Amino acid sequence: MTTALRSYWLLLVWQHRRFKRFLAMIVVIQVALAIGIIYGLAFLIPNIDPKSALFLATGAPTVTLLLMGLTVVPQEVSQGKLTGRFNYLSSLPIPRLATLAADVTYWLFAQLPGAALALVIASVRFRFGLHLHWTIVPAVLFVAFAGASVGYAMSMALQPQVSQQVSNFVSIGILLFSPVDFPISRLPGFLQAIHRVLPISYMADIIRWSLTGRFAAHPGLAFAVVGGWCAAGLLASYRMAVKRR
Repeated sequence: MTTALRSYWLLLVWQHRRFKRFLAMIVVIQVALAIGIIYGLAFLIPNIDPKSALFLATGAPTVTLLLMGLTVVPQEVSQGKLTGRFNYLSSLPIPRLATLAADVTYWLFAQLPGAALALVIASVRFRFGLHLHWTIVPAVLFVAFAGASVGYAMSMALQPQVSQQVSNFVSIGILLFSPVDFPISRLPGFLQAIHRVLPISYMADIIRWSLTGRFAAHPGLAFAVVGGWCAAGLLASYRMAVKRR
C-alpha cells in the first residue's frame, strides 16, 4: 500500500510539472466551457422554465466530468502511446492503475473551479437555490473516476488514432443525445432504452440528486449502475495494462 501511494503521489507531481505552464489556461478553458454550456444552451430556450434551468445548471458540471473521463483521459493515453510516454510508464515498477489515478486526480482538480463557478452563476442567472447533500463530494469523485475508468479502458483497447476519433464522437453524443441537460423522457424510445444500460444518465442523476435532492427516482440504483461500469472499466484497464507489460 505504501508503494502504491508513493507511486501515485510521484506521478501526480510529475503530471503537475508537465502542465504547470498551461495550468492557468486549462482552468480558464474549463471555466469557459462550464459557463458556455449553461448560457449557450439557454440561448436555444429563450423562455426557459425553472425545471429546465435547473437541469441545465446541474448538467454543466456533469458534462465537464464526463468530458474529462471519456474525452481528455483517452486522448492523454493516445498521445502517450504515440510519444512513447505510455510505454515508459508501463516499464516502471509501479501499480498498473497508478497512472490512471494520478491523471484523474489532476484533471479533476483542474476542472473543479469551473464546475463550482458554473453552479453559482447558474443559480444567480436562473434564480434558484441549491440544496447540497452530503453525498456531493463522493458523488463528484465517483462520477469522475467511473467516467475515466471507462475512457481509459477504451483507449487501452483501441489504436491511438481510432481512440481519438471515438472520443470526439462520444463528446458530441454526450452534449446532444444524452439526458444530462434534459430529462430522459424527451428522448426517443430506443435512445431511452440505450441510456437505461449506459451509465451517463445515472451519472447525471447522482450529481443532480446530490445538488438538489430531486429528479432522481432511484439514487441507489444510479450509484449501483455507475459502480458496475466503474468496476468493469478498472478490471478491463488492469488486464490490458498487465498484458502490455
